[in-house]
Amino acid sequence: MRHAFLPMMSLFGVLLALPGCALFTDAPHYRGIEVTPHDLAELTPGISTEADVQALLGPPTFQEQFNPNHWVYLSQITKMRIGQTEGVNAQHVVVMDFNDQGVLSGINQKTKKAAVTVAMDPARTPVPGGKAGFIQQLVGGVGSYNPGIGGAGAGGAGAGAGGLGGGAGDIGGTSNGSGF
Repeated sequence: MRHAFLPMMSLFGVLLALPGCALFTDAPHYRGIEVTPHDLAELTPGISTEADVQALLGPPTFQEQFNPNHWVYLSQITKMRIGQTEGVNAQHVVVMDFNDQGVLSGINQKTKKAAVTVAMDPARTPVPGGKAGFIQQLVGGVGSYNPGIGGAGAGGAGAGAGGLGGGAGDIGGTSNGSGF
């Protein structure tokens, strides 16, 4: 009897723990303007204009800097990963090419597989000032005082310029110094 009870309790514990895992996952975040195949079917290169595209899809996510005739519609599905960093689960890029008259000349689609990975520069940017030692970092803010912040300044709750009770009917102390 005891041998059957232990596996049953283990299974029960696992079943109780599984729904709790959903509490720690984040919902996916949808970003950008999703261009569906239905939307693309309504656009015809050589006939559709910039106004037609903007009426159907809205303004582009961005226009290329050196060629404003390239409109880019970007959509992503992201989700938080371990360490509070966002990971891109899916990405869809649609580039609309227009000629100089504003007529659609081509549609290019790209997915996350076509993305180019760019490495970060490992160098550090120098900042002015010296390096703080361990003790300075530990007690760095002790002793600094700013009279404009907190309850002791003009209009703060507490002992203001008018003494402990503030001035003529004031709570905080923006008085003429009459005290109580």
